[in-house]
Amino acid sequence: MTARPVTEQTADSAPLRAPTEGSPADEELAVGFVAGDEACLAAVYHRWGALVHTLALRSLADVREAEDVTQTVFLAAWRGRAGFAPERGALGAWLVGITRRKIADALSARTRRAELVAAAGARMSAGSVDHGAQPEVVLDRVLVGSELARLPAAQRRVLTLAFYDDLTQPQIAALTGWPLGTVKSHARRGLHRLSRCLRAAGVHAE
Repeated sequence: MTARPVTEQTADSAPLRAPTEGSPADEELAVGFVAGDEACLAAVYHRWGALVHTLALRSLADVREAEDVTQTVFLAAWRGRAGFAPERGALGAWLVGITRRKIADALSARTRRAELVAAAGARMSAGSVDHGAQPEVVLDRVLVGSELARLPAAQRRVLTLAFYDDLTQPQIAALTGWPLGTVKSHARRGLHRLSRCLRAAGVHAE
């Protein structure tokens, strides 16, 4: 049986692949990477992609989001490669720093999505509220409104009445003639789908 390659351990105990025989050293990779050598980009991804994905998955606990962060990290690194300074640290450490920032961005975006969905849901259980001209409320309505069109008609109608007309669920039931249980069901399913739509749209916190 072939011996497994030796690995290094980061502070987070995530495995970092050691260079295999015949592969370029980290310093050579860094030089080629900064110079815009696409072969070096592929090698950098091969060497540190698993580490970046592991760190993202550990923090986000979501495979899809971890994959998105991994792609974003290497795209950001490639676009910003001129900013890498070998004298300040190794390429792997630089990538880990970018990873941590992108994870923070993903967590902020998740919070933002949850706030938007919660705002829509709150309008179903609370009475009409005078929001005045608060700019954040206007923004919320624009962001949510752009995604409501993706929902099935019944779910869209319930959420629209709640979010834009500030109607409670009993008021929506009276207006539509639907049983209250049906309104609640459409609301629950609509909020779930709205959350997924906002995530797919990449809504971020301000």
